[in-house]
Amino acid sequence: MRPALGLDFGTSNTVLTGVDASGQATTLTFGKGAEEVDSLPSVLCFLEPGRTEQADARADVGPWAIRQFLDHTGECRFLQSLKTFVASRLFRGTGIFGRQFDFEALMEVFLRRAGSHRDAPLDAGGARLVIGRPVTFAGGAPDEALAMQRYRNALSRFGFSDVMFVYEPVAAAFAFAQRLEGSATVLVADFGGGTTDFSLMRFSRDGGRLQAEPLGHGGLGIAGNTLDYRIVDKVILPHLGKGSQYRSMGKTLEVPPNLFSNFAHWHLLSVFKASADYRDLKKMLPYCIDEDKIELFIELVETDQGYPLYKAVSEAKARLSFTEETEIRFAPIGKDFVATVTRADFETWIEHDLQRIDEALTRTLDQAGLQAGEVDQVFLTGGTSFVPAIRQLFARRFGPERLSGGEELSSVAKGLALIGAREDARSWTVAE
Repeated sequence: MRPALGLDFGTSNTVLTGVDASGQATTLTFGKGAEEVDSLPSVLCFLEPGRTEQADARADVGPWAIRQFLDHTGECRFLQSLKTFVASRLFRGTGIFGRQFDFEALMEVFLRRAGSHRDAPLDAGGARLVIGRPVTFAGGAPDEALAMQRYRNALSRFGFSDVMFVYEPVAAAFAFAQRLEGSATVLVADFGGGTTDFSLMRFSRDGGRLQAEPLGHGGLGIAGNTLDYRIVDKVILPHLGKGSQYRSMGKTLEVPPNLFSNFAHWHLLSVFKASADYRDLKKMLPYCIDEDKIELFIELVETDQGYPLYKAVSEAKARLSFTEETEIRFAPIGKDFVATVTRADFETWIEHDLQRIDEALTRTLDQAGLQAGEVDQVFLTGGTSFVPAIRQLFARRFGPERLSGGEELSSVAKGLALIGAREDARSWTVAE
């Protein structure tokens, strides 16, 4: 086996795993001591530079970016869910303190700053790099070729001579297959922040060596962030003026709903503050009937409250996996603001999303020519796999006894590195 690095550059979290020449896989850490983490939040914070500094001079990532944001609210640009932009032709970059950053530049800054929190930079050691990619990229009209070109351009700046791309659910399947003692047909469902991906694999062992045969892949651009959006849309946005009106040319018109969607979708919020839409909203403020609500909306955008809101909502969603109802408190809306969310309401809000996930699963099974009864094991990975309605969907299809999980944040990176260390690694690549 050869040394390899598996990079899971995720919408919500980024994980790096290494495999040494003996085949031992280890999840690599960032930071030291009490600050050490093995799953790096995929966030990037640009602190306003000094007069002679470049715009990225004081950028940081992960928990250090979050700390920077909390300490310097209003003096920084905070970006999250960068991966969601990779396949979008509409995203040509964003201005940050006088400098334009395209996707490749943002990814490069993120990876370099991540490397600065390790003892060795990302490009050290001469290992093969295997990076994951979704089966279906997020976005309304994702451009797969553009996404792969952007990834290649960004990674080329690190000097890797051997870079491979592998479907994320295929990587998760390889990680799960290490547990298997015999042959099995395995379905992996990988629920990320931006996409849900499926992979059907047939695993067997020949003289102790794991053999694998791909049977089918599928997916769609609905995952954890979409479910978060449903909560924001129903619970938060009515307090910020969604559905309200403004006066123009003697008419009463609805404040454009897309402005609120920009705030509720975490990746869009990252660039909304620098957009023409946001400038138009501020000009519209004096003509708004619910002026106080729109003014509060603008204040939340100005002070970069998207990430605190994201944390409050995603934590509430996580609690609903273990309780029938929970509360969301978000002081920037008002010090006494509190909203109760029930699991029953949440499941009603995401019903259409679950239907689309189920349809994508059906297409994946049909592509492989398999019935649900022919699948031996179902591995659910990613944080959203804990949502009870998601688990129930798979339990109804395959039976609860065939469902398993574990390593929800690290399975993809581990599998990527394990594939990279194999002699037949090249046969598992995509979009070469």
